[in-house]
Amino acid sequence: MTTIPKPGITEYSTPSDVEVLVIRLVNVRRPLAWDLWTNPKHMQKWLLGPDGWTMPVCEVDLRPGGAWKMTWRKDSGTEMTMTGEYLEVDPPRRVVSTERWGPEWPVTVNTVEFTESGEQTVLTLTMKYPSKAARDKALATGMKGGMDVSFDRLDKLVGSLA
Repeated sequence: MTTIPKPGITEYSTPSDVEVLVIRLVNVRRPLAWDLWTNPKHMQKWLLGPDGWTMPVCEVDLRPGGAWKMTWRKDSGTEMTMTGEYLEVDPPRRVVSTERWGPEWPVTVNTVEFTESGEQTVLTLTMKYPSKAARDKALATGMKGGMDVSFDRLDKLVGSLA
């Protein structure tokens, strides 16, 4: 059984050789948590990773078969683009999508579940890689640190909406 993390804490685990499980409690009801996760006007404010990055491109066609594309730009001009396709969209409960970091990276399948916990929402993200080597390579990128910074930004955005 998964425990609910404390606010401000992201829990990470590797429940199988090909998965990364990420759990975060956000201080909003599920419909707003869904909107913050899926709406480009919000995503561009919080889903930025380490300081010094912006997201000039955030395209979302939120429907099964719809595509998404995000491009991050660092102050130095370095860019990183990720793309994917939505496989399942069940607002405000669950979204499943593919994700590709670029041609040198394999496609992953990401499932995000939004579970109400009183006035808060538990975000449960499961990232499934095609192999243990691919999962471990992704973890070695510093992904956790970038996600922690992004989730902290999400918390601040939530506070500004209250």
